[in-house]
Amino acid sequence: MVDTYCVPLKTLVEEFHLEVYFASSDYEKIQLTVEDLTRPGLQIAGYMDHFEPMRLQVIGNAESGYLEKLSQRERGITFDRLFSYRFPALLIARNIETYPECVEMAKKHNVTILRTEQVTSTIISEIIRYLSAAMAPRISRHGVLMEVYGEGLLLIGESGIGKSEAAVELLKRGHRLIADDAVEIRKISGSTLVGTAPPLIRNYIELRGIGIVNVAKLFGMGAVKAENEVNLVVNIVPWKTHETYDRLGLEEQYMEILGVQVPMNTIPITPGRNLAVILEVAAMNNRQRKMGYNPALEFTQQIDRHFAQETLG
Repeated sequence: MVDTYCVPLKTLVEEFHLEVYFASSDYEKIQLTVEDLTRPGLQIAGYMDHFEPMRLQVIGNAESGYLEKLSQRERGITFDRLFSYRFPALLIARNIETYPECVEMAKKHNVTILRTEQVTSTIISEIIRYLSAAMAPRISRHGVLMEVYGEGLLLIGESGIGKSEAAVELLKRGHRLIADDAVEIRKISGSTLVGTAPPLIRNYIELRGIGIVNVAKLFGMGAVKAENEVNLVVNIVPWKTHETYDRLGLEEQYMEILGVQVPMNTIPITPGRNLAVILEVAAMNNRQRKMGYNPALEFTQQIDRHFAQETLG
């Protein structure tokens, strides 16, 4: 099940150190449900078609310059019309002086006014980036997420297959843990997934026979990471004698997560097989593939050329 999220306006105010110039009576309950912001220049000029009242509204120098040319009565009418749409809040950038008519109509319609000293374009881009991450579609998956040579490896497989044990071996080899047991995956763009651990289990790993281990304290803070992109899914399965496995790597496997096709390797294991080394090679091989180099394809082409020459000879 994909979860949807919203962000309390109060949280945004605290995150960006915004000044609450006027707080509406429901300020504590206001939730931002869309990531986009609007500069209501056309709306101030009177064109209200296609107005999005779900968005945070931002006023900068351009809007303020237009309002300055209006009379007090015209400004009152303009703000009365604007605030009647009851959007989450009005953010005034660059510490622009707030018009009395603006405050009056904000109180009339019970709409919050915020201020910041930041440049309009800067604060808009920063808030959109923050809201995009906070509201990104997300899903939880059982598994272990590790950063190996910069690649995010999502280890999946049946319970007890050895995912956590492989993670510990990778930690000893200098790689980093993002999440064990439960991985929260967010879709932050059309093709990018980012995984993290739920706050309650962050930095912890469970080892059967030993119990819960605090990775940050045992291996050092360099052994953990808050989040990482999910670049490769590794499906760890028990070795089956009569099963046919891809020995060349020509078969491209993918797992769909939140609508994104993530490359996947299926790795069969037997007792004594060094899984950590295999995972390191899988990470490096995935990096090569992203850079356009496919060793399996190169190998098969080389074999084809060899047999072609044998035939001609």
